[in-house]
Amino acid sequence: MLMLEEEVFAAIGEDGFQRLAAAFYRQVPTDNILGPMYPAHDLTGAEERLRDFLVGRFGGPMRYIEQRGHPRLRMRHAPFHINAAAKDRWLEIMSRALDEAALEPAADAVLRSFFHSTAEFLINRAD
Repeated sequence: MLMLEEEVFAAIGEDGFQRLAAAFYRQVPTDNILGPMYPAHDLTGAEERLRDFLVGRFGGPMRYIEQRGHPRLRMRHAPFHINAAAKDRWLEIMSRALDEAALEPAADAVLRSFFHSTAEFLINRAD
């Protein structure tokens, strides 16, 4: 059965998004492509922002928008060198994070689809 995007939060709750964001950011510091993009002093903040963005995007409380305004993903990611290799690595790490978080299968499928299309959208370098 297909799940609508706005039903993901109801299916996995705050805890599911917390597990996912934590699993993702545990992998970032040692990654040779993504690690340099994330300031070591702000990994906790980055994890919270990802969690809050995903919670609001998928039917939960809109904390991200209340605190930071519209996500403006392309603008916020413009300073980073996001090419096909960075996109592929981000998706690889997020895929492992999804596996580790062990979310409800229909929610997992919705999130994987969203992450693939969004990662492609955020490419800002041709090399």
